[in-house]
Amino acid sequence: MSAKAEAQAWTEIVQAVAAKRGLTYDPVGGINPVGAPVALCPGGTNRLTGELAPGFWGASCDADEEAEGGLFSKAVLPRAVLAKSHVPDLARVMPPFNVESIERRPDELVVQHASRRKVEFESIDFNRRFLATVPSEHDPVALREIFSPAFLEWVTAVDNEIEFGVSEQQLWFLWRLEQRGRDQLEAALDHGGGLFKRVRSEVEESGVHTYPAGPWHAGLKPFPDG
Repeated sequence: MSAKAEAQAWTEIVQAVAAKRGLTYDPVGGINPVGAPVALCPGGTNRLTGELAPGFWGASCDADEEAEGGLFSKAVLPRAVLAKSHVPDLARVMPPFNVESIERRPDELVVQHASRRKVEFESIDFNRRFLATVPSEHDPVALREIFSPAFLEWVTAVDNEIEFGVSEQQLWFLWRLEQRGRDQLEAALDHGGGLFKRVRSEVEESGVHTYPAGPWHAGLKPFPDG
């Protein structure tokens, strides 16, 4: 199959998942009108917006795109799926953080994040698989105290290369595609939903107010008052 044919097949897969899950599909993600909530994944190819998985509102799009194919069949194809959700409530009580896979590029990550502070967890398996960091001006202990052993166990048990974090009041989740198939896309959305619910649960157990899951997390409505 040519790269162009692969790109078309992937687009059809994303559209089919959108129809199945009642999501809005955009070939390229745009921005919301002035005065409306901020849109997620603006500029992202094959954007889906809405309730991506039960209880998980947000947007997803292609990620880690690379040009493939020959001179007459070249196309840009994704190697990952990125999902995002607005989480101003969570961002108020946890530092911005990144959890990145070190399975393929440990040396690159160490150099890249020399200006950030590494967070060590009690889970040896988690520390072997991921590099967790916070900005240099934040205390790594604050993040370590939020994530329970059960959360770390769940993350480590995910049988795929993933990365996630909170940045600019958004929770993001990256799923590396083993192959560009419908099962992989649906797994990305479902695991993104699992992460969203577990992070919310970790924060709620600390007695912190969180908004009920809804379209405001996807930038479709303003957050409710209170």
